[in-house]
Amino acid sequence: MKKITPFLWFDSEAEEAAKFYVGIFNNSKIGKVARYPKKAAEKIGRPPGSVMTVEFTLDRVDFVALNGGPQFKFTEAISFSVNCETQEEIDYFWEKLSADGGETGPCGWLKDKFGLSWQVSPVVLADMLSDPDTAKAERVMNAMMEMDKIDIAALKKAYAGN
Repeated sequence: MKKITPFLWFDSEAEEAAKFYVGIFNNSKIGKVARYPKKAAEKIGRPPGSVMTVEFTLDRVDFVALNGGPQFKFTEAISFSVNCETQEEIDYFWEKLSADGGETGPCGWLKDKFGLSWQVSPVVLADMLSDPDTAKAERVMNAMMEMDKIDIAALKKAYAGN
């Protein structure tokens, strides 16, 4: 049994969000769906039998989504990183996660249509930014700071000094 599972608080979109994410990532599925029993639903102002939690898995990482009400919203203080091997993967996740009202931002960051923040970046970026040759790392950082969606070829060009 895993000891840590990301738990996401939604107003009333937990099931919709789980289906959205499962439709994007490979090796993903919806698991158990729990519904509000009558007394609990009445106490917090939810319809009895409405979705309370949805367990789902994205590429072998387990999550739980809760319909908890409008009290809390997502912020950029918490995000999920999608580590991509190729530009095609970056393009795919960038397009899918920002679809239907999501917002793109700088340096590979975006918000999906539910307001959840994601970082879509290449795995080579960490190696480039931590290179002991600080001039290479600085060129890569400067190039990345000018990007919204990450461009691996442009990062490699900056890394090489071209």
